[in-house]
Amino acid sequence: MKMKPMGDHLLLKKKASENKTKSGIIMSSNEDVYGYAEVISAGDGIFTQTGDRIPMTSKVGSTVIVPARLLSGKNGNELTFEDEKYLLVRESDVVMVSTK
Repeated sequence: MKMKPMGDHLLLKKKASENKTKSGIIMSSNEDVYGYAEVISAGDGIFTQTGDRIPMTSKVGSTVIVPARLLSGKNGNELTFEDEKYLLVRESDVVMVSTK
C-alpha cells in the first residue's frame, strides 16, 4: 500500500539510536532529547491565506532529527502499514535535516 501524507505532514521511519561514538566509546542509554528518523513520504506543502504554496523542505530519503517525544509513538502519531511502524509528524516539528 502506498501512502502520501497531506499538507505539511511527513511519514517517518524511526532509526535505531547510536549508542557508540565513532571512536568506539559506548555511551549510556539515557533518555535522549532528540532522535533520528528517515523520511519515507512527504506531503506537498501548505497554502498561505493568499493561496501561495509553501513547499516542503524535507525530501524523501532524508534523515531528520525530531524531538524524542514524537518518536515514542505515545502521542497518537504512530501508524502501522503492512506490519511496519511509521510516525506521522508535521514538518515544523523537525529540528534538522541532513544535507548530504
